[in-house]
Amino acid sequence: MAETLHRHAAARTVDTPLPAEAALAPAGRAVAALARLVAHHPAGWRWLARRHHPVLDRLAAANARSTCVRAARRVPAYQAFLRARPGGLRRRLRDFPETDKRGYVMAYDASARCRDGRMPDRGVVVDESAGSSGRPFNWPRGERELRAVHRDIAGYTGLAFPMRRPFVINAYSMGAWATGTTTGAAMARIATVKNTGPDLGKIVDTLREFGPGHDYLVTAYPPFLKHLRDRLDAEDFQWSRYRIFASCGGEGMTEALRDYLEQRFVRVRSAYGASDLTIGIGAETRFTVWLRRRLRTDAGLRAELLGRGEQRLPMVFQYNPFATYLETNERRELLCTVASPHVLQPRLRYNVGDEALLVPYRRIVELANADPVRRAEFRTAVAEERMTLPLLLLFGRSDSTVSYLGANLYPQDVEYGLYTGNPYAAEINRFCLTLHEDAALETRPVIHVELRRPLDAAARAALADACRDGVRAHLTSVSRDFAQSLVEDPTAGDLRVELHEPGGGPFADMQKLKNVYLVR
Repeated sequence: MAETLHRHAAARTVDTPLPAEAALAPAGRAVAALARLVAHHPAGWRWLARRHHPVLDRLAAANARSTCVRAARRVPAYQAFLRARPGGLRRRLRDFPETDKRGYVMAYDASARCRDGRMPDRGVVVDESAGSSGRPFNWPRGERELRAVHRDIAGYTGLAFPMRRPFVINAYSMGAWATGTTTGAAMARIATVKNTGPDLGKIVDTLREFGPGHDYLVTAYPPFLKHLRDRLDAEDFQWSRYRIFASCGGEGMTEALRDYLEQRFVRVRSAYGASDLTIGIGAETRFTVWLRRRLRTDAGLRAELLGRGEQRLPMVFQYNPFATYLETNERRELLCTVASPHVLQPRLRYNVGDEALLVPYRRIVELANADPVRRAEFRTAVAEERMTLPLLLLFGRSDSTVSYLGANLYPQDVEYGLYTGNPYAAEINRFCLTLHEDAALETRPVIHVELRRPLDAAARAALADACRDGVRAHLTSVSRDFAQSLVEDPTAGDLRVELHEPGGGPFADMQKLKNVYLVR
């Protein structure tokens, strides 16, 4: 396959335009060029973020389509992918087929997915993520691509976290994982950086040694920020002398946890990304935090924006459509086109498997102006950052997974752990998986198990222990992300198992013929 793709790439002259590309609107190309020009510096990113207008959304779509057209000329794997899915002249972005991990990434080798069918010999950084089978997926990124990612992260950070003498403590996992290494390199553009990884002792020592003369930004997974707060409280840390901000990602965060953290941290904000795509797709602002909290309490706003009967509270981010153009399909799955011309392996209408809703900024303005209290709160919320970018409302994985400490937990892996070598497996009727935040604001996976018959206390305890040990062992063996979390924080293995009588607990309302493996 790879040899055929390389021959096809050599046969095409890169400088020969396709009819579809020749038809691109000049205005779209001009605006895309302007976006690249002003975005060479983080200040340019902030300038654009505060001046986004609805007309730019149409030009961003043209820019994303141009990205697909260029890939159709220069990427052998994408050429073969399109030939296998006839569609004639693709005049609109939505005429290009979706790509995903199984149908595109796994179908073509890494070089064929690169521009001109070749990976450079130097200047490439390879990030890694692990799928449900434990197979590692590698994501090469070139120098210019990484510079663009670093610039966007630095631009957002400077806007969302106003700091004097900034000092970043990067507590994400280090190694081949995209978030930790990329965050450290990006933050070095605007701050002093120490890459501690998730090591509480090192972070405490760093704060004490460099003292309160800096403003600190700790970047980490949400649960780790709670561990850090609790550790510093236990050591009577003088929070009042310091200004410490926090930026987190890798999984969702409840507003209860944010409130708990912001009793100590000056500000806590989340970002959204994926190793498959880029780590800087969307980010929280003061405005999006206000909107999420308002959705929790304002039934009218919730119905208008999310639809009647929707009980889930999504994460809310703003995003730059010229950097990552977002769409949703008929299943409300998020499609992303990384629109930079410098991406080594173009991501084109890529379906990462997240359920989402996209909302224009002006729609929120309309809903806010419909109510005097909302309007007053809205004006206060947008006054500081003044970003007019569109919004991404993210509900989480659409593929029946939960995200925990940066690792995706799949029901099929839980099933393996429950039944493999378990002497009490015959007592299990079915199971489901959820995330639960307890009174201590610790978020842990909970495995609910429905029993086939009532058991005495000793048998229940033995079954619960066997289930917990089996699932932990299996996840450790198949998920590199989960295994790394255990190395860095042994408490990550604290999986909760709850046993229920037949038809009890979350199984009371479930149909008998079809199992539901994920409870939101």
